[in-house]
Amino acid sequence: MAKLRVAVIGLGVGEKHAEAIAGIPECELAVICDTNPTRLAAVAERFPGVLAVQSDTDVLDDPAIDLVCIASYDDSHFSQTMRALEQGKHVFVEKPFVLHEEEAVLVREQLRRYPNLRLSSNLVLRRSPRFLDLRQRIIAGDFGALYHLEAEYNYGRLEKIIEGWRGKLPFYSAVHGGGVHVADLLMWLARDRIVEVSAVGNAVASKGSGFGNFDNVVSVLRFARGAVGKLGVNFGCRLPHFHAVAVYGTKATFLNGREQAWLYTTPDPHVPPLVLDTAYPGVHKGALIASFVKAIQGTGEADVSEDDVFSSLSVCFAIERSAHSGLPVKVHYV
Repeated sequence: MAKLRVAVIGLGVGEKHAEAIAGIPECELAVICDTNPTRLAAVAERFPGVLAVQSDTDVLDDPAIDLVCIASYDDSHFSQTMRALEQGKHVFVEKPFVLHEEEAVLVREQLRRYPNLRLSSNLVLRRSPRFLDLRQRIIAGDFGALYHLEAEYNYGRLEKIIEGWRGKLPFYSAVHGGGVHVADLLMWLARDRIVEVSAVGNAVASKGSGFGNFDNVVSVLRFARGAVGKLGVNFGCRLPHFHAVAVYGTKATFLNGREQAWLYTTPDPHVPPLVLDTAYPGVHKGALIASFVKAIQGTGEADVSEDDVFSSLSVCFAIERSAHSGLPVKVHYV
């Protein structure tokens, strides 16, 4: 089987994509692209023989490229994804893969026009060893019936939205950009869809900065099979980046910690919980690309499917809408 010729656009986190691609036997890292010449030159030194370009059109319109990894600024994801698909390329795109629901609808329509092309996004918490272990325990029945799930995306990097490029965009959603990770994680763990959300938000931490949206959002969730939950996104917290996850079942409770997690199977305070020391996050930021390549070549399934990409962001669209309207919102799946 011929190797896929792969290009990477955007060399922030995209540098990690390039690292991953360089290690996949079925791929050839052919082109790297960044508008910043200094950044481009620095990354090019790591990958001798790989073409380095500044213009995304040199990638998107190159007929020799089979797969594009898009890790540019968020407001470029939509146009670059649409162009890549139009030019017959598979797309692996950083989250959020679009900024607006109407853009997601157009990407979905574009994929229907090109049914042989595949799309995935970097919802990388699915490859965290600790959450993989947790999901296997849930599937094995160790938790009994799940009835409550919580996840907090505690970012702790307020400067990203008040000083960095995110804050310079006409619209940026902390929910779309960060909450999408834990929205996907909760549905993946529960193996169930979120059908309704009720959210509130504030911008106390970024007050006076000029940032035009909430930096802190909390949402109550209702799942299709009856479980409830909570999803939080907190960019202003005085904490290192952390995913606070709790899963409650009729047989067991899971609580995530930074160094370890705990699995409780009894309310008896004299019985210590099982300590889970599987790695967290313990995952390379390009870890999902290998399974996506197998899906493209028909030799396996992507860890994050096209439907997963649209589902997780559909929940985030509903949360954002609820936080601004003050009303419960049913999730419309794009």
